[in-house]
Amino acid sequence: MEKLVSIKSQAIPLPIEDIDTDQIIPARFLKAINREGFGENLFRDWRFDQNDQHKESFVLNNPDYVGSILVAGKNFGCGSSREHAAWALYDYGFRVVISSFFADIFKGNALNNGILPIVVDNEQLHQIFQHIEEDHTSKFEVDLPSQELKFGNFCIKFEIDPYKKDCLLNGHDDIDYLLSIKDEIIAFENKQLIY
Repeated sequence: MEKLVSIKSQAIPLPIEDIDTDQIIPARFLKAINREGFGENLFRDWRFDQNDQHKESFVLNNPDYVGSILVAGKNFGCGSSREHAAWALYDYGFRVVISSFFADIFKGNALNNGILPIVVDNEQLHQIFQHIEEDHTSKFEVDLPSQELKFGNFCIKFEIDPYKKDCLLNGHDDIDYLLSIKDEIIAFENKQLIY
């Protein structure tokens, strides 16, 4: 995974509640076992019509909206526990998803795959959508070390598990993290064998 320290980007609004993992990546595209190639089918049934033509009305098909930050309605990532939803978002280029609530399994999958899910309250989410509506070209800044989301005159502090924060900052998944402290693990094991 790439390290995630700070991001400055436009934000793409998707003000729909209860977006489930089958809408994020439909089940018919879950045939591969590696993480690559899922981005092309992200929100497939919303992005394309039955003839595989782009639906102009969908925000990801609008060239005016670009960026690595997705802002979604409440209860993002509900439904099945498929990790492929996080893979599709990451492969498409998203590094941050902002919502007022994430399904627990999706949130864990996102963090394990290099995506920072930022939880804001309902009022803050409304302010973010309003800010994008007023100026969709404005930049949002996410600073993971300080745990701050900044846009316009707003600064929102967000919470993150310290372990997952460390993993994102260093580009580690759980295995990478264990390998990074291999010497400490060996020293601990050796110390236990002495006694």
